[in-house]
Amino acid sequence: MMRSIFTLILTILIATAATAQQGYDIKIKIDGFQEEEMYLGYFYADKQYLRDTVQKNSEGYFNFKNEEALPAGVYLVLLPPDNQWFQVLVDEGEQAFTIETAFPDLAGNVKVTGSKDNQLLYEYLDFLNQQRPASEELNGQLKTAREAGGNTEEIVKQLEAINQKVMDYQGNLVKKHPNTLTAALVKANMPLDEPATLKKKDPSQEDQLARWRWNQQHYFDNINLADERMVRTPFLFQKVNDYVDKMVVQHPDTISIAIDRVLNLMKPAPETFKYYLVHFLNKFAASKIVGMDAVYVHIVDNYYAKGLAPWTEEAQLEKIVDNAEKLKPILIGKTAPDIALEKKDKQRFNLHDVESPYTVLFIWDPDCGHCKKSMPDVKKFYEEYKDKGIEIFAVCNKNAKRDDDGNITLEEVEKCWEYIDENEIGDWINLVDPYNRSRYKSKYFIQSTPQIFVLDKDKKIISKRIAAEQLGEVMDQIILMDQRKMEQGDE
Repeated sequence: MMRSIFTLILTILIATAATAQQGYDIKIKIDGFQEEEMYLGYFYADKQYLRDTVQKNSEGYFNFKNEEALPAGVYLVLLPPDNQWFQVLVDEGEQAFTIETAFPDLAGNVKVTGSKDNQLLYEYLDFLNQQRPASEELNGQLKTAREAGGNTEEIVKQLEAINQKVMDYQGNLVKKHPNTLTAALVKANMPLDEPATLKKKDPSQEDQLARWRWNQQHYFDNINLADERMVRTPFLFQKVNDYVDKMVVQHPDTISIAIDRVLNLMKPAPETFKYYLVHFLNKFAASKIVGMDAVYVHIVDNYYAKGLAPWTEEAQLEKIVDNAEKLKPILIGKTAPDIALEKKDKQRFNLHDVESPYTVLFIWDPDCGHCKKSMPDVKKFYEEYKDKGIEIFAVCNKNAKRDDDGNITLEEVEKCWEYIDENEIGDWINLVDPYNRSRYKSKYFIQSTPQIFVLDKDKKIISKRIAAEQLGEVMDQIILMDQRKMEQGDE
């Protein structure tokens, strides 16, 4: 019986201890801070959010406390009224600690109790502050010496010595405390350890390419994207975006491969994976860069359509997948869907029947303000380029309607021909589709006008969704590229 009671008491004590560790209890005291309120915020991707607000207690502490634990990451202690701030680290096993500091140097005066991570962080920041005066002085001397054309060798040596001292400190910190958040933050911002063979004084173009490829391959060596804590840091978002936007060739295929690499590394961190999957989807859905809708389609096909975004509401998921399906046939490089419409004399004419090295598919509306603004640019473009093997296949976006008596009327369609006659734009191929028999709106995913697609002689899409005023510039580039291909083929 005694044994059973002892076991029960022990179980209760263990349960109580476990419960106590679940919440957070962070005490902050700042000498010289006169306000009665303080805020706790946190970094999340490229933004900062407010988490908690507390009042000063009778002992002069601001006690952030809750039974629900904080997600691990970098937090901000914000001081009204001018929002001065300093950072604190929160990890799973360290959510009950005290930090005391004082004005005017909030970060420099920090004293930590109960948090190894925050102690490590502020010891590291203090070390960096100790190196800063000498570094700044030497950088000033280096600038002066260079401007005067003097010898900089000794100054450079001293700067390199300080840099090496900092790198040694960082390396030791990461080695001795590998599982701390401080070590993860420090390591993530350390430069890559490039092989000596890549560090040439006078690198050739081939050497530079080899170095770039190595850095691309090893870009994430120092940062663990599977570490959920990283999503709540001030640098991850920029680092990931730089990889996708700057470290790979800006072509839909290579960008898609880069995104796959990032998301695959993030899969063990569900919250991070979710944030960046949504981020990439929205980024390329809204991209104004020609051809980047192919990245959107890739993301939908490989993640949303495969059930890897379970947080998405069913109606929204259906819309996302449907949009991607509509975009697939009109991606750059695809053969443009053929459409048959009618001329003014009612004769049917197919897009694929246009015999020209280049065809501009121009979808417009006489009641569209932007179309009216674009039309003079299209006319000017046609006059300048019609002798360069370019034809315009213009579709007026008007359909037959029913009047109040239920009778079908073509009044809207007649607006097309009236506008064409009034503005003297009858030189190119003008067509309408009163009864939407060609389904050109759905085939070309027309949600607004004007819309412009540039096709080659085989009716493959070369460019699309460009402004009318850009037509000449785009065509010049296309023609030049084709000429170069022909010359290379001749060789």
